[in-house]
Amino acid sequence: MHRGRGRAPKAGSGLDRVDAHIGSRVRIRRTLLGLSQTELGRSLGVTFQQIQKYEGGGNGIAASRLWQLAGVLGVPVSFFFDDLPPPGGVVAETLGPEIPLPPLGRRETLELLRCYYRIEDPRLRRRVFDLVKATVGALEDAVR
Repeated sequence: MHRGRGRAPKAGSGLDRVDAHIGSRVRIRRTLLGLSQTELGRSLGVTFQQIQKYEGGGNGIAASRLWQLAGVLGVPVSFFFDDLPPPGGVVAETLGPEIPLPPLGRRETLELLRCYYRIEDPRLRRRVFDLVKATVGALEDAVR
């Protein structure tokens, strides 16, 4: 029996994980844009508490609201479903060894991405990218 606030989890459906995934994608994009929950809520006509519930996966997001969010956040609706396994548990095969990536939701990762994209000159931005790749490659070679 569910005794908490809000809706009961959708046991066995996996939909609660979908809501949490979509909510985390909302948080990632909002943070990358430098928007507060209050600012995003204002642009959608909802409270910051509602944004908190969306981002935490406690409240699912209706299709019309997802469409509105995509417009405000400047992403296609498909962005919210990126990296979500397809229904039915079928997982695509990976190429090469499994390399653990840092979660995109970590503040450090988001701040790094925001700083990177603030470099306006595309050539300079590419050189920073190449520098980071070369540094990681050198570190990996040193460990081998």
